[in-house]
Amino acid sequence: MTRIASVFLAILSASGPIATLANAEAAASLIVTHRIPAALALEAVGEAVTVCAAMGYTESAVLLDAGGDTQASLRGDEAGLATLENADHKAYTAVAYKIDTSALVAKAKTGAEMSPALNRLPRLILSPGGVVIKFNDEIVGAIGASGAPLGSKDEPCARAGVAKIADRIKIEQK
Repeated sequence: MTRIASVFLAILSASGPIATLANAEAAASLIVTHRIPAALALEAVGEAVTVCAAMGYTESAVLLDAGGDTQASLRGDEAGLATLENADHKAYTAVAYKIDTSALVAKAKTGAEMSPALNRLPRLILSPGGVVIKFNDEIVGAIGASGAPLGSKDEPCARAGVAKIADRIKIEQK
């Protein structure tokens, strides 16, 4: 236990039985989450960029954790300046909406009502190439790829990144 945590617990326990009860209730309601290790995140973005390069695309890829924070990013050789930011936005949209961006695009094409946030909030984009990463039913992150002529061509690269690490984190595959 860290020194800060020890001091915090000492203060709580000095507060009496009410603080102890509140502390016990809080501990009972902690949420357990999982995170993709940094080494695997790097492998995933590397694979996405490599697979697209083999198809002739200058790609970038970004892997975000479930909170939308960057775990790994890679701008491929000669990839355009905007590709890294676009890949981030695709991953962010996927993790924010908890759905692959291609499914979100398909939903929009049906005329289904969409959140107005898609047009207003930064980092949200309606374009294929963002793929959710799950561990059992828990979303642990998303990978976004950008640089191919169309988003629909970015998505197979993102999926290749997920497939590269799937067996080591037991990701639920479609």
